[in-house]
Amino acid sequence: MKRTLLATAALGLAMVAAIAGYATWGWKLLHEAQGPRTRVSYTVVPGQSAGQILDRLSALGLLPDATLARLYLVYYLDDPPLQAGEYSFPSPATTPEVLDRMVRGKVVEHPVTLIEGQTLQETAQHLAAEGFGDYETFLALMRSPASIIDLDPEATTLEGYLFPDTYHFPRSATEVRIVDTLVDTFRRHLETNLGTDYDGSLRDLVILASIVEKEAQLDSERPIIAGIYSNRLERGIGLYADPTIIFALKQLGRWDGDIRRRDLALDSPYNTYLYPGLPPGPICSAGLASLRAAAAPADVPYLYFVSRNDGSHVFARTLREHNRNVDEWQRRYWRQRRAEGSK
Repeated sequence: MKRTLLATAALGLAMVAAIAGYATWGWKLLHEAQGPRTRVSYTVVPGQSAGQILDRLSALGLLPDATLARLYLVYYLDDPPLQAGEYSFPSPATTPEVLDRMVRGKVVEHPVTLIEGQTLQETAQHLAAEGFGDYETFLALMRSPASIIDLDPEATTLEGYLFPDTYHFPRSATEVRIVDTLVDTFRRHLETNLGTDYDGSLRDLVILASIVEKEAQLDSERPIIAGIYSNRLERGIGLYADPTIIFALKQLGRWDGDIRRRDLALDSPYNTYLYPGLPPGPICSAGLASLRAAAAPADVPYLYFVSRNDGSHVFARTLREHNRNVDEWQRRYWRQRRAEGSK
């Protein structure tokens, strides 16, 4: 009897030691960094089970043991779901690090840069070309003003309200999420950088900013150009802004890179050679510098400007002065360039 009790006790101690040893081994194994010394990528497809995911991660060398990882997930983390999406794991990595990333859905986000001056259609094309969604779906969303109607009750599209910036999105991001982010970013900049300290309506500000964006290349000139257009608006003089005609031609599918004399007679409300005042809507997405310039135009005496063909402009108070500048910086400049090119 005594021998039996001793044997049973010894067996129990051995089992406890074995369990403790296995637990110690398992805990150590779970917390040892695994994997090659390069980042490992893996995409979790919606509908995959945890077992399938863990088996694949084990095959990739990221997990030392799929069963141990499953036990850790169930009994230590209370069996949370593993989020679908594209992952990039720093390697080597421990099992808890790998699982934590997937439980929190820390998926890879890819950058996309939307430059200032793009139209709504160009923004949709760029996002689609970069692999972030379907062009027609983007276009349909951007043609609905629903998300900014509280800011601009007269808006018919999101033209002018898709803020240009560098964004980071996962490949799983929907077109709705992406468009909402562009509009939300505009709203954030409006609140933090512009507020309500400007004359007129927000719509007029955005329209003016969009024209300034297309006319100015130097940030230092944006307030001056905004001031010139403000002066013309105050005096009832046509804006004579080529970018508004270009926008109209783009809408008609007729823009080929050149404005011709006949285009100046185009019967469109966006033709600021024919119709005084601001055009009926924004012509592109303006950056923050142009929005600030439109909100606070420079107090300048100028009514005219012409390009020096290097990104800068010459400004003039009178039409006579402006015509001299046009002759020098456009007619004579381009005659000289053509003559030099023919040698």
